[in-house]
Amino acid sequence: MNYEVLYNKMKKYKLFKKYFHQYRYVLTIFSLFSFIFALVFSLYNLETEAVLYATILCITIGIVIIFIHFQIFCKHHEKCEELLNNILIMTESLPKPHTLAEEDYQNMIQKLKETNNFNTTKYLNERNESIDYYTTWVHQIKTPISVMQMILKSEDNEEHRELLAELFRIEQYVEMVLSYFRLDNNSSDFVFKQYDLNKIIKNAIHKFAPQFIRKRINLKYEQTDITVLTDEKWLSFTIEQLLSNAIKYTEKGQITIAVTKNKILSISDTGIGISSEDIPRIFEKGFTGYNGRANKKSTGLGLYLSKKALDKLSHKISVKSEVGKGSTFYIDLNSKKLDIE
Repeated sequence: MNYEVLYNKMKKYKLFKKYFHQYRYVLTIFSLFSFIFALVFSLYNLETEAVLYATILCITIGIVIIFIHFQIFCKHHEKCEELLNNILIMTESLPKPHTLAEEDYQNMIQKLKETNNFNTTKYLNERNESIDYYTTWVHQIKTPISVMQMILKSEDNEEHRELLAELFRIEQYVEMVLSYFRLDNNSSDFVFKQYDLNKIIKNAIHKFAPQFIRKRINLKYEQTDITVLTDEKWLSFTIEQLLSNAIKYTEKGQITIAVTKNKILSISDTGIGISSEDIPRIFEKGFTGYNGRANKKSTGLGLYLSKKALDKLSHKISVKSEVGKGSTFYIDLNSKKLDIE
């Protein structure tokens, strides 16, 4: 038997059980009345055939009425199911109420919808105000950071280099605040085009060059001629987050950036690594893991935002790591079909 036919029959059977349960009192009263009429007729010594004929006629008419009413019940249920599956776009298409109870429920639904719309509008307005505030704050705070960097660069010594490194971290955290709000915002902040991957990687390396020098960490990278369909700003953000983590958790050794022909970007380090029990959760919001907590350097936002950005870019990220030997993050830059600007 066709599984779809079997499924529909089972669905019809379950629906009939619910119908019978819903109208069980009506059916009970109908059965009781039929019994009373049959009893009364029999007390008046009417012929048995007449009593049976009347009883069978009532039952037959009842079955026909129940069958017709059940079909109406099914159609009404199907319409409600369709409405439920498209509730966000069909709230004005509620079926005509058949009872006072249904009318009361629909009035409650409309009232809840109005309340929800009011609260959603209020939330979006407050959120937009927050985004505007933090956007302004980020741009304003960058000015004193730039001034401090210029002052510290005027004299090259160990103390100034350490302060510049800390300022660099502050600048990263400031940019992360804005990225956090932009990624959670429903508005489009993405521009998809074919980009030169080598250029994106080199810009990220250049940004972190002072950190490599300060910690005396080797960098290995072979240039690539691959182009990828992505958003430059958000892919750069992700690569920078991975480089930042690699530098943060690597005290000595090497960081390797590689790109395969099938567009898999990998960033490897020889740092402290990630414990196996932490790996499934490292992309969760606020999760720092044992090593992150031990070093008191992790906010638990960098990898979370990176994963969220890559999901929007239709790229996949994965990781392999071993405690004490380092980590390797892989970004699959093969994308689903996207519109090119």
